[in-house]
Amino acid sequence: MTVSVGMVTFDTRDARALAAWWARQLDGRVHDQDDGWFVVVVPAGGGMPLGFQRVEDPTPGKNRGHVDVHAPDRDAEVARLVAEGASFVAQHEHDGFVWAVLEDPDGNQFCVLSAPETATQAPEAVVSP
Repeated sequence: MTVSVGMVTFDTRDARALAAWWARQLDGRVHDQDDGWFVVVVPAGGGMPLGFQRVEDPTPGKNRGHVDVHAPDRDAEVARLVAEGASFVAQHEHDGFVWAVLEDPDGNQFCVLSAPETATQAPEAVVSP
């Protein structure tokens, strides 16, 4: 028996607000379930859904998992995301592969990479912070 990843879920104090932010960034659709307790964003183009679960006290500190998003023009996308309310954390390079680390409005870190077809190295070969 094997398992497959069905969704990446984030804890947040305001599931609707954070889901709406991610839906705008992914051109996705929001599915509000359980009166705002659990909200799902389905990205345009059939990407992996993101879940947002309302909790009273999210775990403090750096998140242990994160989302990697791909963009044809990484720098332009980073600038757009920051203008939309993300925070720039850092830019990293490993063996010629470059990615940016940002935080969404709730403080969850995520990485912006060049789109796979334009990347010089497979993303699987990169270990992000």
